[in-house]
Amino acid sequence: MLTNKDRTVPDCLDVMAEIADLGLSHVGFKDVGVDLATLKQLAAAIRKSGATSYVEVVSTTPETIRRSIAAAAELGVDRVLGGQDIAFAQSNLKARGIGYYPFPGRPEGHPTKLGGSQKDIEDDCTRAMQQGCPGVDLLAFRATEDDPLNLVRAARRGLGPEGYLIVAGSIDSPDRIRAVADAGADAFTIGSAIFEDGFAPGVKGVRAQCEAVVKALGR
Repeated sequence: MLTNKDRTVPDCLDVMAEIADLGLSHVGFKDVGVDLATLKQLAAAIRKSGATSYVEVVSTTPETIRRSIAAAAELGVDRVLGGQDIAFAQSNLKARGIGYYPFPGRPEGHPTKLGGSQKDIEDDCTRAMQQGCPGVDLLAFRATEDDPLNLVRAARRGLGPEGYLIVAGSIDSPDRIRAVADAGADAFTIGSAIFEDGFAPGVKGVRAQCEAVVKALGR
């Protein structure tokens, strides 16, 4: 994710140009931090690189979430993450071939914290699948009521074997990647740890940090 502290980084276009030849297969950004025109350019640059493109909605009110989802539909990304208005999202995104992955639980504030028990997460994931979502975007390490990995396991139960589980936020080490994978995650997002040189200690720069993540994945 071309984001730091839950916002798209101001120099996102330059960063995308710097990493475009790394062969990253998934690249995304948030709906805040830069203007819509820049986000459109960024989405186009991601598509040109051959990567699957994502935008994560971090707006916090029903009205702003709907605006963000509608704007995301115009960006032409492949997948939209976040928010919880599944009916509205599907009506705007599905016909365009855009996959929608809502937040389970009770996301609040910005940077976002996640309320909700294991049962809440499991039930929300089941409902998302029943309403035609391909999966969910779980803010596991922003949890305020339970252990993050317990919530990952609960989400996997709710999604069943077919649902796609993305763990978003606070992935900052190879050990944490392994932990979420072992608990049932299919994918994760990483942003701040890259931009703050936090994933690979002693390694400087976004490109080198991205290379360290790819290496940790065994690619």
